[in-house]
Amino acid sequence: MFDETLLTAGDLMTRDVVVVRGETSLREAVKLMAERQISAMPVVDDAGTIVGMISEGDLLRWHQGYTERQARWLDKLADGYAIAPTFLDSIREHGNKVKAVMSTGPLASVTEDILARDVAALMHERNVKRVPVMRDGQLVGIIARSDLVRGLAESL
Repeated sequence: MFDETLLTAGDLMTRDVVVVRGETSLREAVKLMAERQISAMPVVDDAGTIVGMISEGDLLRWHQGYTERQARWLDKLADGYAIAPTFLDSIREHGNKVKAVMSTGPLASVTEDILARDVAALMHERNVKRVPVMRDGQLVGIIARSDLVRGLAESL
């Protein structure tokens, strides 16, 4: 469906990207995700280079040692509900950092001029839900599946 359109990653990307550092506490990362209503954030080093991503999926895998009640709180977070204060206290007690749960490995990224159809193909091929958009090695945006769907809807 994207074959007829010349939309690019730059046309569809979110420009105001929230990032965290590996040393950021999980509590702070969870609060940022909930406040900004986002499902993932790039993790950057001191130079601003992307070193990983932290997502709802990473948080859900991280909690595997928790009780069923605590797991339900994370599910509610994923659904956009407010976070239970006792869950935040639990995170604070553990003192975990983003670097302990973030996804690393070879991260897919694109440039602003890549066509939306190529972004969609990359996401499908790599089985990812979002990719950072880079310019001269610097993060300038992020494009998620929802951005592609919005772009497709606008072009139809």
